[in-house]
Order: sequence, then C-alpha cells, then structure tokens
Amino acid sequence: MTQSVRTRPEGSERPLSEAYDTALLDLDGVVYAGGNAIAHAVDSLAVARTGGMHLAYVTNNALRTPDAVAGHLTELGIPAGADDVITSAQAVARLISEQVPAGARVLVIGGEGLRVALRERGLTPVESADDDPAAVVQGYGGPDLPWSRFAEASYAVRRGVPWFASNTDLTIPSGRGIAPGNGAAVEVVRIATGAEPQVAGKPLPPMHRETIIRTGAERPLVVGDRLDTDIEGAFNGGVDSLLVLTGVTDGAQLLSAPPEHRPTFVDADLRGLLTGQPEVARAGEGFRCGGWTATAGTDRLELEGDGASLDGLRALCAAAWTAAGTGACELEGAKALARLGL
Repeated sequence: MTQSVRTRPEGSERPLSEAYDTALLDLDGVVYAGGNAIAHAVDSLAVARTGGMHLAYVTNNALRTPDAVAGHLTELGIPAGADDVITSAQAVARLISEQVPAGARVLVIGGEGLRVALRERGLTPVESADDDPAAVVQGYGGPDLPWSRFAEASYAVRRGVPWFASNTDLTIPSGRGIAPGNGAAVEVVRIATGAEPQVAGKPLPPMHRETIIRTGAERPLVVGDRLDTDIEGAFNGGVDSLLVLTGVTDGAQLLSAPPEHRPTFVDADLRGLLTGQPEVARAGEGFRCGGWTATAGTDRLELEGDGASLDGLRALCAAAWTAAGTGACELEGAKALARLGL
C-alpha cells in the first residue's frame, strides 16, 4: 500500500489516550533515561492506563528479559508485567523459528534476553560454532561482551550458517553517555564475513508484527523519541506515531525529516498522551498553529507571532515538510528554532 506523504503534524480533538486503544512505548528517552523515570512519565502513564489505554513497552534492546524490564518499570512506579514488554529478542526469535526446524540449535551472540526468547519459540541456544547451529543470532550483550564472541559468530557465518540480528542500532544510551550498540557489533561480523544478517528490530516489519501479535492492538499509537527507529517503524507498519522531545531528536532533525521520519503528532513529553493536539492550518503562503505562522522562504524558514513553543515547532514542521515534499528540507531553520528556545 502506497502511503501519502505527510506534510504537517495532525491535530486531534480527543486526547490521544482516548483516540487510540494501545500505546506502543519506546523506553530509553521516552519512559526513562539512564535508568531513571523521565519527568511526567509516571503520572502521565498512570492517567492513560486508568482511562483504559493499554500500555505496551517496546524495546530494541535484546539484553534484558521481559521480566527484568517489567521489574524495572514497576520499581519506577509504572506497574508492568512481562506480557506488557515486547523486545527485539522476541521478534528475532520468531523470525528464526519460521526458517529452521523445531528444536534447532541457535548460536547466541548476546545476553539472557536472547536465550529466553529462543527457548520460548522451542529453539536451543548454543555457545559455539562447533555445536552445529542452524542459525546465528546476534543481539546487544552489554559492554563486557568478549571479542571472542564476534569471532565465534564469524566462524559460523563463514560456513554458510544463516545470520540474524535483533537490531542494528549503532548506539545505545548509558549513564555515562552514548555507547556502541548492537549495530556496531553487527558491523564487526559483517566486515569479517562479507555477509548480511536478517534484522528483526525497529524500524523493520518483524518488530511491528511482534507487537501487534502480542498486544492485539486495533488502533495502536507508536510513542518514541527516535526518528530512524520509532517513527520509521510506525511508518513501515502503517500506524500513527507520537514523537516526544525527551530523547535524542531535536528541532533541527525534525524539520529536516524525510517522509518516513515524520511523526503524526509532536509533543514535549508523555503528557501529550492526555491531551488533544492543536490543528496546523494553512494561512496564506504559510501554516498557522496557535499564535505562530511559519513560511518557507527561498533559503530559510520564517516564523512570526508568539505563543507556546511547541505550536511554533508544529507550524515550522508544516512549512518545512511541505517545501521538502518527498525529500528532506534543506532550508535554514536555526534562527526560527532559536525564537522558540529549541
């Protein structure tokens, strides 16, 4: 199905928690950062849940088990069970199970989350390329994963064993800053073998399929902070999305987003689930949201008016995305963003 090109954020008269039955929430940068709850996350999710919205937590991190993730959320004051958590380990385990015999051995390069997900699908995790594996699976194994594990994967992949990866995020946030993610580890094996893995995690369809299978969502809303995983994953799945500005995406990245990275809605944080979204309307040659009007000039974006910064950002998105069409906006937007304090 061909999707139309989004040229502006949408409005919603109803609170998003009422307009959608399930929130598919990313974790890092949305619910918590550095292990601690992000401001307003706990209270906002409590209100959404009490109002009847199903909350599901969707992560590309294959290291932790759903039980461990649910336990962490519960400690933060967000009651959750293992069934509320969907990981890229689960998505890649299902992908493997559809291509190898029942009970097959799978060489694991990663952590306990992968092993638990493989056993759930009736597969047998093994540790060596000499264990006659039917597949190799690679997922984030933490900062202390030995270099020898990458060599083990390379031995098997060079022998022609099918190779799978939970996800290919190049970086992962940590309490000390940005660290190499599973995508960086996948590159090591790719360089050593010249092979290409089958990938399951966001933004690819296997991850979206896993979330829908496990949640039964009929009107899901993807909530994330990353354009290239969360928002693109929603685009690939043909569902709506809410970008929150509590994580890695800034205003400049949002304005230059190509069509697959343009969210349906934009808000500051998870309080956006509890409110409607303002309309972004045509206003002459530009677009108005709240008290702001944005237009695309010959070399830069122009912004006039005053009011809430988010309304100005939404108006700027409409001007930038319309000017860019199916590409990425290259107009200078720094001065307009500076007026908004963004």
